[in-house]
Amino acid sequence: MTDTNILVFAATGNVGRHIVTLLREAGHAVRAVTRDPGAARLPAGVEVVPGDLADPATLHACLAGIDAVFLLWPLHSGEHLPAVLDLIAARARRVVFLGTGGVPDLPFEEQDKLVHGCGIESTVLRPSTFAVNTLWWADQIRAGDVVRGAYGALPMSLIHEADMAAVAARALTGPGHDGATHTLTGPEVLTQAEQVRVIGEVLGRPLRWEELTREQARRRLLNDETFPDSFVDVLLDGYAAMLAGPPPVLTSTVQDVTGAPPRSLRRWAADHADDFR
Repeated sequence: MTDTNILVFAATGNVGRHIVTLLREAGHAVRAVTRDPGAARLPAGVEVVPGDLADPATLHACLAGIDAVFLLWPLHSGEHLPAVLDLIAARARRVVFLGTGGVPDLPFEEQDKLVHGCGIESTVLRPSTFAVNTLWWADQIRAGDVVRGAYGALPMSLIHEADMAAVAARALTGPGHDGATHTLTGPEVLTQAEQVRVIGEVLGRPLRWEELTREQARRRLLNDETFPDSFVDVLLDGYAAMLAGPPPVLTSTVQDVTGAPPRSLRRWAADHADDFR
């Protein structure tokens, strides 16, 4: 597909902004959906429209004249996902869905089934842990050299949002992705404690991890006004399950799809260094 009309949901988020930029640079017409168009600050030439995935009735106008849709599900409930996919399938011919583990009532496998069963060309991107999640530690890092949390020995493969966006842009605009579920990882496996050390090395500071019990970590997150209370137990339960399960397996998907290797946590930390200062 060339000069495609593409709709990007969650367009002002970490992944969405990268996708919008990549698509505009490639010459595609892009319509960006956000709850607050006036605060979007997206590249010139992007059509910004209001819409809210929590209220599917607001999305009808967004989808008019659209060929392909990027859909990231930012909500902690999957209640409205079937209705949103029905709307997309009635108007577009391709959807690329970025899956998430943050929807406790709709596991990855059920998300995949819904997307691939919606009746149009479909691609699911199943990412490993977002590198941007380490920004949850930013306040602690700005305040000192110790990051406190639970499950410091938990191994993860962190993926840069730019790599997710690069794969999504290829799937939105090129052939060969219909029916695929692409598992995306970064290039390395690091424990949470090792992640803190790497970020410290990039910042030029001796950062270290201090282990908390689960209950201590839970109380700290509940007292954090920037962290959603409804996601605290989901996160900690997920971490416990991950620690009890097999270690992450790295994939070559980012390189296979984009032709470039995935970016490391060190690269991500350098890109976001100002967010920790």
